[in-house]
Amino acid sequence: MLDWLPQLRREIWILATGQLLLYIGQGFTLVYASIYFVNELGFSPTQVGLALSSSGLAGIVGRFWSGYAIDSEFWGRRRTLMLSATITAFACFCLAFATTFTLLVAGNLLLGLGISLYWPANLSVTTDLTTTENRTEAFALTRLVDNLGLGLGALLAGQYVAMAGSYSTLFILKGLTYLLFVGVIYVAIEETRQPRADVRNVWQDWWQALCDRNLLIFLSANLIFTIYAAQHTATLPLYLANFIPHGNTETGFSEQWISYFFVWQVFLKIVLQLPITRLVKAINHVSVLLFSLILWSGGFLLLWVVGITPAKALFFTIIAFSLIAFAEILYSPAGISLIGEMSPENLRGIYFSLESQCWSIGFTIGPAIGGWALDHPETVGVNLWLYLITGGLVASVILTVLKQQIMSASKTDLAVDGL
Repeated sequence: MLDWLPQLRREIWILATGQLLLYIGQGFTLVYASIYFVNELGFSPTQVGLALSSSGLAGIVGRFWSGYAIDSEFWGRRRTLMLSATITAFACFCLAFATTFTLLVAGNLLLGLGISLYWPANLSVTTDLTTTENRTEAFALTRLVDNLGLGLGALLAGQYVAMAGSYSTLFILKGLTYLLFVGVIYVAIEETRQPRADVRNVWQDWWQALCDRNLLIFLSANLIFTIYAAQHTATLPLYLANFIPHGNTETGFSEQWISYFFVWQVFLKIVLQLPITRLVKAINHVSVLLFSLILWSGGFLLLWVVGITPAKALFFTIIAFSLIAFAEILYSPAGISLIGEMSPENLRGIYFSLESQCWSIGFTIGPAIGGWALDHPETVGVNLWLYLITGGLVASVILTVLKQQIMSASKTDLAVDGL
């Protein structure tokens, strides 16, 4: 009956279960954070954008340290995961009582630090416990449980906000789910780092990774994807609430309707993540990423249309969310699997740390740009989405170069083997 599920090790499924709990908590505040801070607490969109960007700055520092910690003998994958979840829990408690700009920034700094430690460690564990044949499906499972948790959390939170309107409680519940995740890791996940026979030179390890030309080319394109993701989570909810002239409220769509859009998107990702991942499994990862960019651009084009046309705002918004859902389904397993194939086993933490740095930079730049754009509707406003499409064109050129590099290297290897 469950033959359609990927054949993965027990530890992967346990980690996925814990991650489901974690992302239910994440879903509690996914849609409502920027709306809460602007419409309920009175911060300006620029202030909220800057506060959200501060989490990216903390993440830059945290991800550099995580690259060392994940591959180190003392910390390893397991302890780094536990530390990240603990820090993020305290960040959520701080944001629950963030009535001043100082507390808002402090909470986001802790949040950025905690998340920056989490993803490189998580991806390293998953790569350690999988093979080349089932790795893409393992990463697809990771995205599936993320989206299932986000959908459940956003749906439950949307109904709670509609009835009670207590946003701060959502942050407290989110913090509690992170503490619960710490317990899951402590009880069920063993250290997966393999001991090294040689003496580790951290600076030499970082230099070796930074000299990988294909890695650097991918990271420069990946930065565009992360800026897209930042606009989607940090800017889009506020844009839909306050800048759509023909929603179901005077200024846009209500929080409840916005939650339905995100739940619809998450539903598509839950249902289609594994089937689509299997469908494109035989296609090279870079080609999949290029098609993902096309879908992102189509979604942003429709969001621009929603802001300037009086007709069919609801229809275009649903289609835009659908296109972005397909783009994310394609992007994550392909991008992470590409990094997994590039990385030597003893440098896995550093490679995933560098990939994760893109998210820190993207979430530093993205919310600040988005908040500033919404604060200046006469100069940027809805045209922000068109500017983002331009960035996608740049990323497509970079990925085309990477594809040619990989194909050239593959032909060289085949020629050497033939000799």
